[in-house]
Amino acid sequence: MIYFFLVVAFVFTDQLLKEIIVKILPLCVPGYCESIELVSFFKLTLLHNPGAAFSFLADAGGWQRWFLVSISSVVSLVITIWLYRIRSPRNLLALALSFILGGALGNLVDRISQGYVVDFLVIFYHPYYFPAFNVADFLISLGAILMVLDMIINKEKSSENES
Repeated sequence: MIYFFLVVAFVFTDQLLKEIIVKILPLCVPGYCESIELVSFFKLTLLHNPGAAFSFLADAGGWQRWFLVSISSVVSLVITIWLYRIRSPRNLLALALSFILGGALGNLVDRISQGYVVDFLVIFYHPYYFPAFNVADFLISLGAILMVLDMIINKEKSSENES
């Protein structure tokens, strides 16, 4: 049950930070883009992404909003059921799924309420820029890394038990 509290905390944190950024930064548009550089390789820049990861389908004409809402909803439901069914000692997998579900729901809230996802974190090394992302995207990525780590650990445990 603690993992579902984590999911709620992740969604709340993601939404709160997006709300703060929307209040302090103007939207970055062609010809004008205001940013807050925090360190020499990391800045805050407000962007709207109507597409999926890396702005995939961003210029699709509007149909992608409900398509991505549908996919996100189904995936979130599957992860919720998976998370509910996990039993000890798979704590790392449960944590990974919590990160992924929290991130997915954070972006789903944006997509349903606004039609786009608010991105604001930018990592760069002039002239190279990584695509803008948000806390929800970070959570999904971290969850995926933890899931791979869980698979490696459990594969090693499985091979030890077979020996």
